[in-house]
Amino acid sequence: MVTAQADGWRRGVRIGVDVGAARVGVARCDPDGILATPVATLARDPGPAPGRPGSPDAYIFRDMAQIAEYVREYEAVEVVVGLPVTLAGAEGIAAQHARTYAQVLGKLIAPVPVHLADERMSTVAATRRLSERGVRGKRQRAVVDQVAAVEILQQWVDKRRRT
Repeated sequence: MVTAQADGWRRGVRIGVDVGAARVGVARCDPDGILATPVATLARDPGPAPGRPGSPDAYIFRDMAQIAEYVREYEAVEVVVGLPVTLAGAEGIAAQHARTYAQVLGKLIAPVPVHLADERMSTVAATRRLSERGVRGKRQRAVVDQVAAVEILQQWVDKRRRT
């Protein structure tokens, strides 16, 4: 099940996901939703997940299978996928890709819910934060997606905890 926002707050780890064309950033927060931290940057993988050829979910890619493994490992109660909308709030092709990704991921990790969160400026903020710390070039590309996932998740849990 993919939703635009949560129904209420409950204690538990959340996983944040920043979906890009080439990489997927993954973050997690503590069970109290106080601090989001980076987990991994996964390559977007066009091949089916190992052990799934010919099965009904053969289109579950390795990066999604790895996220599902993180959901199990951390006993996550929710997953938050960034929805890249424009500054004006419109959705383009990247937002449609993120919606599709969230729907497929939601089927894979059910009954754990997947929520979409407005991620305007998350990659810009992540890039700025890394630059301020002197991380540039290849080192920055390797972690910017993780930091963007942290930004998405931190904003989402902060907003949910306030309401």
